[in-house]
Amino acid sequence: MSGHDSKYFSTTKKGEIPELKEELNSQYKDKRKDAVKKVIAAMTVGKDVSSLFTDVVNCMQTENLELKKLVYLYLINYAKSQPDLAILAVNTFVKDSQDPNPLIRALAVRTMGCIRVDKITEYLCDPLQRCLKDDDPYVRKTAAICVAKLYDINAELVEDRGFLDALKDLISDNNPMVVANAVAALAEIQESSSRPIFEITSHTLSKLLTALNECTEWGQVFILDALSKYKAADAREAENIVERVTPRLQHANCAVVLSAVKVGLFPSFSQTYFFLKICSSMISFDIIRHFANTHFLMLQMILQQMELITSTDVVRNLCKKMAPPLVTLLSAEPEIQYVALRNINLIVQKRPTILAHEIKVFFCKYNDPIYVKMEKLEIMIKLASDRNIDQVLLEFKEYATEVDVDFVRKAVRAIGRCAIKLERAAERCISVLLELIKIKVNYVVQEAIIVIKDIFRRYPNTYESIIATLCESLDTLDEPEAKASMIWIIGEYAERIDNADELLESFLESFPEEPPQVQLQLLTATVKLFLKKPTEGPQQMIQVVLNNATVETDNPDLRDRAYIYWRLLSTDPEAAKDVVLAEKPVISDDSNQLDPSLLDELLSNIATLSSVYHKPPEAFITRVKTTQKTEDEEYADAGEQGYSDSPAGVAESGVSPPASTAIAQHPAARQPATPAAPALPDLLDLGMDNSNSAIVSADQPAAPAGPPLPVVLPASSGQGLQISAQLVRRDGQVFYSMMFENNSQVPLDGFMIQFNKNTFGLAAGGQLQVPQLLPGTSASTLLPMVLFQNISPGPPNTLLQVAVKNNQQPVWYFNDKIYFHVLFTEDGRMERSTFLETWKSLPDSNEVSRDFPSSVINGVETTLDRLASSNMFFIAKRKHANQEVLYLSAKIPQGIPFLIELTTVIGTPGVKCAIKTPSPEMAPLFFEAVETLLKS
Repeated sequence: MSGHDSKYFSTTKKGEIPELKEELNSQYKDKRKDAVKKVIAAMTVGKDVSSLFTDVVNCMQTENLELKKLVYLYLINYAKSQPDLAILAVNTFVKDSQDPNPLIRALAVRTMGCIRVDKITEYLCDPLQRCLKDDDPYVRKTAAICVAKLYDINAELVEDRGFLDALKDLISDNNPMVVANAVAALAEIQESSSRPIFEITSHTLSKLLTALNECTEWGQVFILDALSKYKAADAREAENIVERVTPRLQHANCAVVLSAVKVGLFPSFSQTYFFLKICSSMISFDIIRHFANTHFLMLQMILQQMELITSTDVVRNLCKKMAPPLVTLLSAEPEIQYVALRNINLIVQKRPTILAHEIKVFFCKYNDPIYVKMEKLEIMIKLASDRNIDQVLLEFKEYATEVDVDFVRKAVRAIGRCAIKLERAAERCISVLLELIKIKVNYVVQEAIIVIKDIFRRYPNTYESIIATLCESLDTLDEPEAKASMIWIIGEYAERIDNADELLESFLESFPEEPPQVQLQLLTATVKLFLKKPTEGPQQMIQVVLNNATVETDNPDLRDRAYIYWRLLSTDPEAAKDVVLAEKPVISDDSNQLDPSLLDELLSNIATLSSVYHKPPEAFITRVKTTQKTEDEEYADAGEQGYSDSPAGVAESGVSPPASTAIAQHPAARQPATPAAPALPDLLDLGMDNSNSAIVSADQPAAPAGPPLPVVLPASSGQGLQISAQLVRRDGQVFYSMMFENNSQVPLDGFMIQFNKNTFGLAAGGQLQVPQLLPGTSASTLLPMVLFQNISPGPPNTLLQVAVKNNQQPVWYFNDKIYFHVLFTEDGRMERSTFLETWKSLPDSNEVSRDFPSSVINGVETTLDRLASSNMFFIAKRKHANQEVLYLSAKIPQGIPFLIELTTVIGTPGVKCAIKTPSPEMAPLFFEAVETLLKS
């Protein structure tokens, strides 16, 4: 429903079911559509409208896509309660699954998958099998998700009908989003199956890594999640995987970067924005993954593969590349920072060198929430070193003067932990603690005494000179842990404290009222004092303490310890000395407190709640679900998303998209290779990013005659205006060849054009002039183009989004395709020696290959001439058995070369193309261009 449909939710009428029934059976289409909207609105607010099931189903037979979607929504909601009536809709589903419109085909099979009724399941199989092999990638990717839904309903049926094999075949699909959805579906099925369903082989690995370059963010999440479970065969393969995944660390979407470490935002972000403040156990396991998981998935995958890499230089370089994306996450919202910090906490325990030089980014800001500050403190302790300890201590000292008591305590304790961790910095840490004690803030003093006790344990007989300063604060102690720590210090160093007996006696006065922790420490300290100073005073004290601890107490721990001490002292004082005054083991740094096996398990679960809780999944959830909610469950987006290989796919609406659509779209619905335009704002409000785009209106010479241009805006969608267009290369320059036909009843003039951001930064480089078009006339033009003016982020793709306006009509948006070979420059020819040197200089990881099974080379010379006309230049050829091997070169702007090897048997279908290039991420676009040229 659109924004104007809110009126359907505001009705307060009673007894409206008969009225709706009448409207649903009206002979007027608009009235039926309004009635269905009212039914959906009533259903949404919780009213029972199941009695209208038959009447709503009768509205399915329509060509109106919006109405069909609404009816399908109703069916999904009520099919379970009306299973017998739901069968009435089966024929329409089957018919829609063969509709010429791919949107309707996808919508039908998706809806059938969502109707979890056993009686309908058997009817779903045939349409689903057809859709898995559909010509349109949007239909195939929707069908892939539907297989996982069907498996959840009837696993045996899926296996018997061969759907699992069909899903595995889709991994070899030429559309990356189809591959991503196939991987997501197989992963979901694997979670429900006890036997291996989806195992990545070296062959599958290559296909997934290739698809990764062209995928949308959500497609990358699915693929990276699968890749993170793959164990490389050797160091070379691990390096290759990491090399291919590392570019994803620079992705704009934080979700993509989080996934990269694991191997490595929400359509309604506000609905989940608050949850991470408390990380409640009631939260869905999927929520955390939608926030930031692609970043960490990739990092986890890289960490995993680094275990196999033996080259220290490679590991060092990878650590450098992993730091910036992690640092970037700390500029996000506090809740996302918290997720990032919890994951970083795990990563630095495994590889502290990654962020060793980035400790400043973890310094707390005054407006950081307390949960972010606490996490930053933990990471600062882990990253503290002799090189940065002075900076760290200055920060901790500053934090110790804050107003938040819990944060101050944590900061003081952090100073002590740094002292324990770094022996050479211990003295500086103690100096800071003494300065804090002098400010006489009660809770600061007490926390300082607690950590100094640990420092004494770590460095015995080293810093005892400060005991006198500690004793000055004896009267201010009121917390059990602080009291116990001070008593331990007095007892441990009784021989060095002249008035140790007096100090302990001050605590004995309140012995019965003290908590068990203090009582136990008092007992032990008094025994130590007696053994070290067996004079009259300590003798009297020991009698009082032992009597209190055995007769006057109900605490069994205290009583048992007192009896042991009493027997030791009464039978063998020397044995008592050996036991009580024995040398104590030196404590160690606890900042890396996780057990190595637990740490490895948590790292394998990065980007899940497990990495936030720092607990294995089985500790807080009974059935772990790691797959992600996909765009195929979002019905509202179906009419606006990209779905077809045809560039004109988005032009069907024929009107300016509403501004809200761009926000409502789920990112996974975009197709990288054949995407639809996101909803663009008003063109001449200049909503498209126009920093370097041209909006022009001037004269332009007519385009030369040639083959007919593909239609990008049909007259049926453009209110009579038809636009045909294609990028071409003429005389060393790229032009946009366009033809405008006016099939409307009014003259059209004042044409203007604008290009959205794209992979190659293509923008208008001159004036677009289309004369006034009278009804029934046409005009052609060549628009010069410039490159690298307005580059879009993300993986390379061939999408060119265009907006055209004239004075009489609204703005028209359409998608066109950038034919990669149009960018091949005339200076791409290489000498043989240069070709050979360049080939050898590029690493093997930069070599990519692809088979073209349907391409045929019937004649070498003819093929070479055709390729040369597109600036692919012949270098050499050789024979290998019965195969011809051709070597060619090409170059795109910015001097990026492509070294090509074509292998084929002349006259036989099947060509293998291998390339080497400094930019292997461009390989899928290059292969598409070569295949097009070979078929032309």
